[in-house]
Amino acid sequence: MNILLHICCAPCSIGPIEELRKDGHVLAGFFYNPNIHPYSEYLKRKAEVDKYGKVVGLNINEAGYNIDEYFQHIVYNEQSEERCPVCWWIRIVKTAKFAKENGFDAFTTTLLASPYQDHDVLKSICEDVAKNYGIKFHYKDFRPGFKDSQAAARAKGIYLQNYCGCLYSEMEKIEKKGR
Repeated sequence: MNILLHICCAPCSIGPIEELRKDGHVLAGFFYNPNIHPYSEYLKRKAEVDKYGKVVGLNINEAGYNIDEYFQHIVYNEQSEERCPVCWWIRIVKTAKFAKENGFDAFTTTLLASPYQDHDVLKSICEDVAKNYGIKFHYKDFRPGFKDSQAAARAKGIYLQNYCGCLYSEMEKIEKKGR
C-alpha cells in the first residue's frame, strides 16, 4: 500500500518507517503538529524530521504551523485526559484529509509508537476519522520498537525532546520533577 505516515517527531518515526517498509509499503511522511510549543521547539523537531527523512529517503510533507487551531480546539479541555484526544484528533483529521486528497491508499501515525499515549483511544480516533473521510487507516502497534527507536535516535545524534510537545505537557513534566 501507499501509506501516508503522520510523524510527531524524528525519534518516534524510526521504528514505524522500518516496520512499514519491511512490510512492503511505500511511504511518505506528513508533519502536522500545531500542538508543539514554543515555536522554536516546533522548528527544532521539524528540522530533525526533515533531516532524518533525507537520510532514509522519505519525502516529508508539511501542513504548516497552526497553533491557533490547536488552542481553539483544546480551550476548556486543558486536562490531559481531555486535551490529548482532542490534540490527536486535530492531527489525524489533517493527515486523513491530506492522504485522501493526494491519492494515498491509507494513513497511519507514529503516535502509535509511544507507550505514553492512550493507545486504544488513539486507535479509535484514527478508525473514526478514516471512516468519516473515506480512507483506510493502517493499524499497527509500533510500541514494541519504541525503546530501540529511542536508542537508535541517540546513536544517530537525533534530537530527543523530553515532553510530548504542548505547553501543558511541558508544564506537567516540570511539575512532576519538582515533586
